[in-house]
Amino acid sequence: MSGLKTAVLLGGLSALFLLIGRAVGGESGLIIAFGFAVVMNIGSYWFSDKIVLRMYRAQPVGPEHPLYRMTERLAQRAGLPMPKVYVLPDQAANAFATGRNPNHAAVAATEGILRLLPESELEGVMAHELAHVRNRDILISSVAATIGAAIMMLAQMAQFAAIFGGGQRDGDRGSSPIAMLATAMLAPLAAGLIQAAISRQREFQADRTGAEIAGSPMGLAQALRRLDAASRQIPMDANPATAHMFIMKPFSAQGLASLFSTHPPTEARVAALLGPR
Repeated sequence: MSGLKTAVLLGGLSALFLLIGRAVGGESGLIIAFGFAVVMNIGSYWFSDKIVLRMYRAQPVGPEHPLYRMTERLAQRAGLPMPKVYVLPDQAANAFATGRNPNHAAVAATEGILRLLPESELEGVMAHELAHVRNRDILISSVAATIGAAIMMLAQMAQFAAIFGGGQRDGDRGSSPIAMLATAMLAPLAAGLIQAAISRQREFQADRTGAEIAGSPMGLAQALRRLDAASRQIPMDANPATAHMFIMKPFSAQGLASLFSTHPPTEARVAALLGPR
């Protein structure tokens, strides 16, 4: 069901892309904008792991580290190749997975989470991160980002076209400048909402898969509650562009901003984990 919802949301992004493309006018502009977005996000897909790990000063650890041995045990249970394992020198409690596919994956945990969580709960967290690897969520988020970036580019083109009297479509009389401007303003908001919804669906799915890998939902459920409380005391100074990667959103979202949150409410995640399976 989660996969179906993600497919529907990706379809919604694609439809939005085509809608704003019509507003801008001309198939050539549509293709150029999409081409730029694809090139930009292919680069991100191939190199984002190195960029993110360097951004957070991640330090690799080997078999002598307990986190490595725990991850190795869970990866074997999940039927995954052994990922690279990193520790972030950060007092906030959090963790993430990155890498373009299971053969080029990495998992990372902060010093804060290693001190905060008992072994059973940390195991649930690392199982969740390995679930992202097994479910290929980096690829899914890259596809969503490609379409979202193309929508942003087309929206900017539409704004210029509306202001300077453009909007001619191939073989057509063109779009109303007011309609074009409204589309240019609303489409990026709608794209942001859909991308956030995709991210939330993938978090729910990773929670379920992680519970299966760990053998029980209890450790992850307890960890999520503990991490939620800890994030309010020591929020993580994270780049908003990487917020979707972490198991717990690095900063809180209040009011309308919560609509664009990349993570479901913690209690909803816990309820889904502990509810009927």
